[in-house]
Amino acid sequence: MQDGFTIGVDIGGTKIAVGLVDHSGEIQHRLQAPMISNAGADAGLDAVRSLIGRLSQQSARDSSIPQMIQKIGICCPGPLDPDTGVVINPPTLPCWRDFPLAAEIHKAYGMPVKLDNDGNGAALAEALWGSGRGYRNVFYATIGTGIGTGIVFDGRIYHGRTGAAAEGGHMSIDYRGPHCGCGKPGCIEALASGPAIARRARSRLSTRSDQRSLILDLVAGNPDLITSEIVGRAYAAGDAVARDLMQETIEFLSVWLSNIVDLLEPDVMIVGGGVGSMLEPFLDELSDRLPRYCVNSRCWEIPLVPARYGIDAGIVGAAALLL
Repeated sequence: MQDGFTIGVDIGGTKIAVGLVDHSGEIQHRLQAPMISNAGADAGLDAVRSLIGRLSQQSARDSSIPQMIQKIGICCPGPLDPDTGVVINPPTLPCWRDFPLAAEIHKAYGMPVKLDNDGNGAALAEALWGSGRGYRNVFYATIGTGIGTGIVFDGRIYHGRTGAAAEGGHMSIDYRGPHCGCGKPGCIEALASGPAIARRARSRLSTRSDQRSLILDLVAGNPDLITSEIVGRAYAAGDAVARDLMQETIEFLSVWLSNIVDLLEPDVMIVGGGVGSMLEPFLDELSDRLPRYCVNSRCWEIPLVPARYGIDAGIVGAAALLL
């Protein structure tokens, strides 16, 4: 990778983002387009190939970039098989079922292609070039619409036996809690993801109708429009309800991360994602709460830090897979 550039492809249920990534984890060019996820396997593949082609053409016109695009990395939601490059059955990508995505992209471009899920790729990018650089064992969590995680030991992604490891967002911390989309009760994703924060806000304001909150003012009184971003804005303005919701979220996450510490004892824990960015001012407080729940008496020594890569985590993570 030091001799050229890698194309990083970040595929989601609604959009595709691609970027030309250099050997230091910097993006030189990036493009984005809608993902065609409900019109069959070929339509989805064509959407990806089209955007890769556009990026290649754009970079070819840039005289400052030597034309050494050598590899293509792809991050997309799982379940998938990183060894075979097959997308198995992601709920957000119904177009692909047991689809050999890596092989199809290799066939189109003749380059080495590597596929992995977005949490793993982002974790590797943070370990190589981001907030985890210099640490041997890295735990990464992206908190947004869902909660995804990745584990990197000694510079390598930990995949488990079949490639399905590190589904940390589906660790339950309350067997009586709300059911997650995965079917289990009380997953951290069902309690502290963006939609979960919004759901708790709607429930709080509907059951306590006498309580005034800026949250409702920001959505013109329509609770269906409440999002985690709205809760964050209300918190920043000093709203009491939003403050309680954020403190509850921090409590959920502290219990969850205490489990991560006791299970893995990583050298560093990194938090990214859209909601993760909103939680950045709370990371010190979250870290201070860990000793309440950790068996590990030295949990306070583990740094809890914000991710370097934000919306570009999938692109850079995909490129990192080719190392």
